Amino acid sequence: MSQDSSNTDQRRDDYAEEDIASAFLRETEVIEEAVEDGKKVRRRGIYLLPNLFTTSALFSGFFAVVAGINGDFTAAAVAIFIAMALDGLDGRVARMTNTQSAFGAEYDSLSDMLSFGVAPALVAFTWILQDIGKTGWVVAFLYVACAALRLARFNVQIGSVDKKWFIGLPSPSAAALVAASVWTFHDLDADAFGFKLLMLLVVGAAGVLMVSNIRYYSFKEFDFKGPVPFVVLLAIVLAFVVISVQPSVMLLLLFGAYVVSGPVLAMMRKLKRPAKPVG
Repeated sequence: MSQDSSNTDQRRDDYAEEDIASAFLRETEVIEEAVEDGKKVRRRGIYLLPNLFTTSALFSGFFAVVAGINGDFTAAAVAIFIAMALDGLDGRVARMTNTQSAFGAEYDSLSDMLSFGVAPALVAFTWILQDIGKTGWVVAFLYVACAALRLARFNVQIGSVDKKWFIGLPSPSAAALVAASVWTFHDLDADAFGFKLLMLLVVGAAGVLMVSNIRYYSFKEFDFKGPVPFVVLLAIVLAFVVISVQPSVMLLLLFGAYVVSGPVLAMMRKLKRPAKPVG
């Protein structure tokens, strides 16, 4: 075979590989419609930066599942908190860089389902709820189902509710409560029957609160880009110092207080409401 013929065959193979690669990219490309300046535009591709944070949160949730199955419950709890921190960053990064997209919102919701729905329930179940038998896995499934319902309701309510409040306990906070409880009680080697019932109550209550209509403060009114008094930074530093002394206990107290704040404020609003006149 001549040299020219070999070169021709090589170019033909290169063209074929290029066509296959181009076809693969074309068929797998994400195309979504968006409204910009009042006009509908078709946008190709996805924004990398916010989706990197979402992927990292998804990885942390998956790591928590694997660690829970392997019996490393402290690592599993820490991974859930890391997923929570990353989940809080992806949305803020998207808004700060103007890279919001429908794809990113759906991807974030699926990541949340694993990190804050499946992972906490599985970690709690493999650690202690499985000792209770059928009741343990029923309550664990109740938590997972409530997390899915909470996320679905949140997605359809975007733009139609007051941003100052969450309707129902946010799934990251519910996951933080369960993870902190597992972390704290596991470190204390608390395996008595009373602790099993307590974890059953914590997991079940967290699930029910997620689908309730109780309002929780969202903290979305804080302006992270604007200047703040020096004392605010000092308070944040002190908070980190206090949490670092005994992370599991401090985080449990912190998120336990947030979870309780919803029902307490709802009760206070109900008591302050003037009674309806009779007749």
